[in-house]
Amino acid sequence: MHNSHLLASLIGSRICHDLISPVGAIQNGIELLALEGAVRGPEMVLISDSVSAASAKIRFLRVAFGLAGHGQKIGPPEVTCILDDLSQSGRVTFDWTPQGSFERSDIQEVFLALLCLESAMPFGGTITVTRPDDAAVGWEVSGPAQTARPSPAVWETLKTGEGVDAVMPAHVQFALLPALVQERFGKIGLVEAEDSLTIQF
Repeated sequence: MHNSHLLASLIGSRICHDLISPVGAIQNGIELLALEGAVRGPEMVLISDSVSAASAKIRFLRVAFGLAGHGQKIGPPEVTCILDDLSQSGRVTFDWTPQGSFERSDIQEVFLALLCLESAMPFGGTITVTRPDDAAVGWEVSGPAQTARPSPAVWETLKTGEGVDAVMPAHVQFALLPALVQERFGKIGLVEAEDSLTIQF
């Protein structure tokens, strides 16, 4: 991993590590209050839902942008738990089909691809993750997205790894994913249909 990518991953890990503990503490506190019946009403539901959404997002981002230690693996239960919790607070749901455990670095790339597709799905929908038997393809991440969103330029950056300097913070996944894939000498392909888009890597 290049020094710049390593530093970015360390920063991502540090931020998520520092945030997950206090958010978890708030979540536990709300659950205790609910059990005691001390607080009721829509205000409590709003706070509880918001904290749960924040916790799910942090867990997801820790994998997507954090440091993926060599040899670390993640199994389907952990992946589906993160994605199921994440889908509770948004319009995007996830269909994870691969079986078995995978290197955390693989899951990091998949999570970045999920972020790319999600940014191109203003009306939501389901993103499907598959790992075909064809070893030349590797991962396929598909959803009802179009390269017109958020802009054709960021999708070009995803394919070529060029134009990184023009990428906005909200679209950093379009710059980081090709950098990680290129480091293992892989390539990213885009298959665009009338109503869907598939990222292959």
